[in-house]
Amino acid sequence: MSKNRLIGQSAHELASAVRNGDRSSQELVEVALDRIAMFDELNAFVTVIDQSARSRAREADEAAARDENLGPLHGVPVAIKDLRSRKAGVRHTMGLAPLAENVAETDSISVERLEAAGAVIVGTTNTPALGHTIKTDNRLVGATPTPFDHERSAGGSSGGSAVALATGAVRLATGSDIGGSLRVPASCCNVIGLKPTFGLVPERIPTDGFSTHTPFFVGGPMARTAEDTALMLNVLAGQDERDPFSVPSHDVDYVDATERPTDDISVAYSSNLGLQPVAPAVRETVATAVDDLAAAGATVDTVEVSLPSYEKLSLAYVEQVGVFFSTFGQELAERYNVDFEAEDIEETVRSTIALGAEVEATDERLQNVSRTAAYDGIQDALRGHDVLVTPTLTVPSYSKHLSEGYPSEIDGESVIGVPTDMMLTWLFNLTGHPAASVPAGFTNDGMPVGLQIIGRRFGESDILSATAALERVRPWSDPY
Repeated sequence: MSKNRLIGQSAHELASAVRNGDRSSQELVEVALDRIAMFDELNAFVTVIDQSARSRAREADEAAARDENLGPLHGVPVAIKDLRSRKAGVRHTMGLAPLAENVAETDSISVERLEAAGAVIVGTTNTPALGHTIKTDNRLVGATPTPFDHERSAGGSSGGSAVALATGAVRLATGSDIGGSLRVPASCCNVIGLKPTFGLVPERIPTDGFSTHTPFFVGGPMARTAEDTALMLNVLAGQDERDPFSVPSHDVDYVDATERPTDDISVAYSSNLGLQPVAPAVRETVATAVDDLAAAGATVDTVEVSLPSYEKLSLAYVEQVGVFFSTFGQELAERYNVDFEAEDIEETVRSTIALGAEVEATDERLQNVSRTAAYDGIQDALRGHDVLVTPTLTVPSYSKHLSEGYPSEIDGESVIGVPTDMMLTWLFNLTGHPAASVPAGFTNDGMPVGLQIIGRRFGESDILSATAALERVRPWSDPY
């Protein structure tokens, strides 16, 4: 089988081939390492662990030859985001130049589960420092562009993982999301990123098990197909007593959800949630995808979404995420002796940490009034439907460099030029609804556009059903 044919196969197919002895994990790892080297200029990876991956692949092949009870990801190369995903003995930088030589002492829960399922981790992927924004650019390895235009961003903060998927280096990668960090890069790179319901995929900062609740910070799967996304969620989901917020998965098989008939799916559609302007190229691409989904048999209704104003909601988000990052920064400063006033710390990191420094505890808690109103508005929009669909981003991908900022005008309307203007994702970190970005198509100049699918809390099965339905009617373009 040619390398190109291997690149086109899903993780599910590759794992089956390794278990059956039709392919070797060692072959898959060599293809992954070749692809990483081929696209090295995109800065998708921070650390490539080639020798470790080769050793684990050899062990996977030996286990397959012994016909052992093998996991669902047996022998499949996987990438992990260099933020919350940690592999013991491997550099763990969190995108910070001062942590360039920091080495993880323990595995994260996600890494434990992936390796228990048989996955072979080939490296860690790039992220902006602390995952603080939606451009993957840092002083450690530089900017990560989308493969579709090397001057535009891969999105962030899981941009390295998205590029690793888009270029065919891996079929599965971890990401994390505090405002769109799974979904934004998925949109920019024509892959899938799923932000699960808070608590479904356990997370843990070693020193602060309660740090992730405001706004809802979650880890989740990134993949190239609906089935692979579901397969990875099967592996990652489920309670872990180290995470006080984690919940049981109730033995749900998310892969089964991808087989649901399209004509059994009901979709509520909003072009902008009534919040923000959306660039015509994005709006029209998403609308065409929604029309195709309806033509394939899904029930689609355009809905009005009743929410607090953009100003109120963005203030709630900025204050609460600011407090999160201020706390995160202080914890890192104490634990790793990081000086956030040093020259090798990006100014955008300092300004993000400063957002919460002066916020009073009472004011931060009072922002839950707006959050509650937003939650109720999304619940109303979902009433009578399985999922709500919107664009992921309000614009196509933007400049890759942190120093160059964001657009100040969208569809003829002036905007502030801050990340929340560019995306329709952050709202669902306030409300806690699960949401995924899936490929919707391309603009006339060849830039990918993401379509966001939102479900009720713990409604990942509905999201994956709709994702698979869209994939069937509009198979993802795979230029690499």
